[in-house]
This record gives sequence, structure tokens and C-alpha cells, in this order.
Amino acid sequence: MQKTVRTYTAKERNSYLAGMVGQNIIYNVVTTGLVGYYLQYVIYLPVVAIGWIVAIARVWDAINDPMMGVIVDRTHSKWGKCRPYLIFAPVIIGAITILTFVNGNYNQASDAGKVLIIAWAAVSYILWGMLFTVCDIPLWGLTSLMTEDEHDRSKLLGLARIFAGIGGLGVLVVQVAQAIGQYFIDSGMDVSKANQYGFLIAVSVLTVGSTILFEFAGLGTKERVEPSEEHRTIKESFKLMWQCKPFRQILVSGILRSPIQILMLVAMSFVTYYYANGNIMNIITDDGLNVTMLINIAIVAVSIFAGQFVAMGITPTLIKKFENKTLYNFFSIGGAFPFFAIYIIYKLAGGDVTPIGWSLLTGLAFLLASASMGGINVLQSVMIADCVDYEEYHSGLRPDGVFFSGQSFITKLSGGIAILIQSLVYGAVQFSENNIEVMNQRLTEGESFITYNGGEYAAAMFFLLSVPIGIGMLLSAIPTLKYALSDKEHDRMLDELVKRRGEKE
Repeated sequence: MQKTVRTYTAKERNSYLAGMVGQNIIYNVVTTGLVGYYLQYVIYLPVVAIGWIVAIARVWDAINDPMMGVIVDRTHSKWGKCRPYLIFAPVIIGAITILTFVNGNYNQASDAGKVLIIAWAAVSYILWGMLFTVCDIPLWGLTSLMTEDEHDRSKLLGLARIFAGIGGLGVLVVQVAQAIGQYFIDSGMDVSKANQYGFLIAVSVLTVGSTILFEFAGLGTKERVEPSEEHRTIKESFKLMWQCKPFRQILVSGILRSPIQILMLVAMSFVTYYYANGNIMNIITDDGLNVTMLINIAIVAVSIFAGQFVAMGITPTLIKKFENKTLYNFFSIGGAFPFFAIYIIYKLAGGDVTPIGWSLLTGLAFLLASASMGGINVLQSVMIADCVDYEEYHSGLRPDGVFFSGQSFITKLSGGIAILIQSLVYGAVQFSENNIEVMNQRLTEGESFITYNGGEYAAAMFFLLSVPIGIGMLLSAIPTLKYALSDKEHDRMLDELVKRRGEKE
């Protein structure tokens, strides 16, 4: 009699997806809210210092992520292999998330104070990254342990990416914080201090709610696939990751595509400054709503997020009809062109894309560009999960933790490279510390960000959102043009693995 394939229940699926939303709200609060906005535009840290902080964090992640992968793979508890970390770590991550926003104003500090501000920014961010890894690897690795059914796993991973995208709403912490900060400004508080208070309140509320959601991933799920009993050293794990050809191809491709993280890193500061002239509350005027500004913000914001959601929603269906490799390379190569188009449109418009025609054209480019990002995110997770099966088939080892630590590493390294590119571009036009504080004051006095400083700052933002990402997308297709694991071969391997597991019971 054929063995029944074990899989998750609807309740477990929903619990897992709730946890995915919570985790990604926290992730975006830090990556977009803290690194992409707060450090540079609220407490005025030098952009070079931010770049070095993130670079150091990424060097440590190169060691820390595989270490955590090994720890996960060695874990055997009554809760399973991944769930213990998802039960006990979210509260700690939530606490350090809030603490990363507790800092001073760099421009108003003494020389010694400036050193302390940079030091705490570095220590708290690196600590947050370490703690986030403790949950990130188990969260994604859990998808391989909740079900033996390939299609159920693909559906879960597709849904996971969609709900991770919903968690991307955490980037709105910037706008929420500005709205709260405006209350303190109206009360007579210094603008910088008011914005700090706004961020601390917004981050605290979002983080507490997200931490509660995050806990569902551990408390409401069950592991069904038994982990292998083999123990590997970190050196052996690195070797395992590199020797698995399809995983190596995905890893290298993800690193080459690193600039794509600039999209979410710069998105909120881009919307806030280019379209809202430095403060989202500029939508509200003495005469009512600034309708033109509101429409422009809606077009670009909806395009950036809608493209990802639509692509993540349809990719699991496309996977049933097309080869993973074909889809992955289509999104990589095809997605490069709308990214390049963003900067071309900006230049053709003479630096001002706010007229409705140019705004719609820019929105279309962002829609197609972000769709490529959404599709690739789903496919990357599915293909890494396939690589876990590939390795189990060939060696008897099931390296869920180690291989999904590779995904965590790709995400963090990509963010680090994106920050370094941003630092170089902004540094070239001196868009940092004192210049930003002066600019913020000028914008409140009526100047336009679009033309401020000859439009150099606006041009730098459009360049970042276009050219580096387009180049990265094209390069990322090179390692996967001859991807080593076909869908047909993977299906054959998975059928054999299910039979093997049944024979052991």
C-alpha cells in the first residue's frame, strides 16, 4: 500500500503565515526605518559611518549565519528542529528592535558623544542582526519540515513570500513616525527631537504587535519530516553548501543580484522626499488635501508594492506550468529592463516626473520592476528547498538549517552591498549629515527637493533605484542559465525520498 504523504493543516499554515507577517514587519522596521531613514535623516549619522556599520555586520554574518544553520541542524527537542527558536527568540528580537532606535542626535553631540552614538548604532544593529538570524533560518527551514508534499511546500513558500510582502508594510513606519512627530512639532518641540519621539512611539507599537504575530510560527505549527542524525562542523557545512551544485548556483546568483535590495532600502526616503518634499504630512495643507501630491504618492507606492504582490501570487501557479529555471531567468533578465527604464524616464522628463503623464509612466516601470523582485523571491525559496531534497537524496543528510542560512546570508549580504552602493552614490553628491539637516530646514521654508542643490540629490535617488539594480539583475542570470536541477529530476528524487522515509518507520 502506498504511504500517505504527511502535510500541514490549514490551522498550522495560517499560524506559520501570521509569524511570517510579524517577522517581516520587524525586518522592514529595521532595514527601511532604521538603516534606510532614521540613522541618516533623523539623527544625521554620516552616510559613510552607516556604510561601515552595515559592512562590518555583513562580514560577521558571513560567519554567523552558517554557524546558526549548523546549530539548527543539530537541534533535537520535543518541539522539533526549528520550532524551539521560533517559540523563545521573538520576544528578545522585539526588545532589541526598539532599542536600536534609542540614540542621540549626531549633529548636536560633542565629539565624545558622536563616538558613542556611532558605537551604539553599530553594536545594537549587529546584535539585532545576530538575533534575527536565530529566527530567520528556522522560519524558512520549517517549510521543509511541515510537509512531505512538494506541491504543498511550493504553495506554502509562495504564500510565505506573499505574507512576507504584507509584512513589508513595516516600511510605513517612516510615514507613521512623521505623522506622530508632527504632533510634537506643533507643540513647539525641536523638529529633530520630535521626529525621534515619533519614531520611538511608532516602532514600539509596531514591534510589540509584530512580536505577538511572530510567536504564532512557533506555537501553532508542527514538524513532520524527521531530521537526519548526522552532525557536521562549520567547515563541513561550508563545504556541503559549496559542493551542492544547484545550491551554489542559487547562492552566487543571489549575491550578484544584491543591488535589488536598494529598492526597498531607498523606497520610503524616495517617496518622502521626492514626492512629499521631505514630510508626508505635506499632503495636508491649509486648503485641504494636496491632491496632486497624493495621486503621485499613490501611483509610485502602489506600483512598488502591487508589482511584488501580484508576482508572488501568480508565481506558484506559473511553477506548475514552467521550469523553475526558466521562470527564474525570465524574471532576472526581463526584470532588468524596467529598472533601467526608471532612470531613463527621469532624464527624459528633465528631472521632474510629477506631471501625471510622467508619473504614470514611472509607476508602470516600478510596477514591472517590483514584479520581477517578487517572482524571484518566491523562486529562490522554492529552489533552495529543492536543493535540501537534492542533498538528502545524494548524501542522506537533510541540511534545512545550513541551506536556508544561505538564504538568510544572501538577504543580509545583499542589504549590506546595497547600503555600500548607496553610501558611495550619496557620498559623491555629499548627501549626508549637516547637508541633510540644512536641506530639511530649507524644505520646511518652501524649497523643492526636486530642484534643491541643482537636482543632484533627486538624481542620485533615481540613479540608485535604476542602474545598479538593472546591472545586478542581468549578472544574476549568469550562474543559473545552466541550472543543475531540473523539475523532472527533482520530482523523481522526492518520490524516492518519501519511499525511503516510509521504509524507516
